[in-house]
Amino acid sequence: MRTLCLDLGNTRMKAALFEDGKLLHSDVLENDGVEKTGQLLDQYRPEKAILSSVIKHDPRIEALLSAKTRFHLLNHLSKLNFTVPVGKPETMGADRLALAAAVVHFYPEKNNLVIGLGSCITYNFINKYHQFLGGGISPGMEMRLKSLRDYTALLPLVEKEWEFPLVGYDTKTNILSGVVLGMAKEIEGMVEEYSKKYANFNVVLTGGDCTYFARLLKNRIFADPDLLYKGLYAISETNN
Repeated sequence: MRTLCLDLGNTRMKAALFEDGKLLHSDVLENDGVEKTGQLLDQYRPEKAILSSVIKHDPRIEALLSAKTRFHLLNHLSKLNFTVPVGKPETMGADRLALAAAVVHFYPEKNNLVIGLGSCITYNFINKYHQFLGGGISPGMEMRLKSLRDYTALLPLVEKEWEFPLVGYDTKTNILSGVVLGMAKEIEGMVEEYSKKYANFNVVLTGGDCTYFARLLKNRIFADPDLLYKGLYAISETNN
């Protein structure tokens, strides 16, 4: 049984194909995502599909998935393997719901802090009773880099790199040191704050840059760049 999982985020639109619970293929959707979605459906012929979107996506994507698969749109009405005891669960992003579903599936009956690295950094805490308690949101790397250009008169836009000194020697390396190491220290500080409240918990780092950041962090952290895909697959199995 094949399942196509689509994640339409603020920075990138991505897709992953699972067969009997195993990740077979992942891809990036270009432009509006319609053409690539059609190609993936024709090439792999999945029986099921699930869509997680935090943007105003082209409705033709949903039409394609509905026509060719047993399709589920992830939202606050989806059946989940955890509860959301917060004031307004309908305001929670679909991506955060998927991350919570993944850690409950792979790390059940444990406290879990999931840190998602994307357009924003999201901190998502799910306790051992499988309750999503909430967390925090702060600007992600690209947002920080762009804001330095947009809100200053002279600073340029710097592309992310992973090789730079602690003490920057020019504008570029000063920005990289401040942004990248600043993010790493923010994450370490947030983990430390959670440890004051919760004695025992897993920390799972995910997102495209998670393997790079994991090397910069001192705490024991699981890095899984495919965690959101796995969460979407788990939710699809529950709802399809």
